[in-house]
Amino acid sequence: MGATSPDECTAHDPDGTTVTLDLDQASHAATIAAVAHARGLPEQAVTIALATAIQKSKLRNLSYGDRDSLGLFQQRPSQGWGTPAQISDPVYAVGRFFDALVKVPDYLNLPVTEAAQQVKHSGYPEAYAQHEGMAATLAAVLTGREGPSLSCTVAGAEVAAAPT
Repeated sequence: MGATSPDECTAHDPDGTTVTLDLDQASHAATIAAVAHARGLPEQAVTIALATAIQKSKLRNLSYGDRDSLGLFQQRPSQGWGTPAQISDPVYAVGRFFDALVKVPDYLNLPVTEAAQQVKHSGYPEAYAQHEGMAATLAAVLTGREGPSLSCTVAGAEVAAAPT
């Protein structure tokens, strides 16, 4: 019997870039894209949010962090982001991130790291830049610009491929 594949999703960019996430991370990335879509926000907003969440939590809904930081974006109740229960709800947390992002003047034309920094006020603002490529690939795939270029493998699941 062969080894089983890990449960994971892989995004493929036409330029050859691949991004692999576990199912939990992929779910959170999809939530970010879905909330942006529901709000009519463009792909660049998704890229900024993804780069921020990758830096802050590695796309994990953390129940701990620096001081009272929680969730995907390590938002702090003491800083007005919401209650611990609210911040721990990924849909709420993403919505609050986008509420702040859209208030940043000209955020769509800023470098990702500058837009993220305007929202998060990090002690390490340059850190977002290292995640920009991964975030851009995921955003392109999850917003539909790159077509069907996301595949997920779930051990023990049978998946029927759609006819081409």
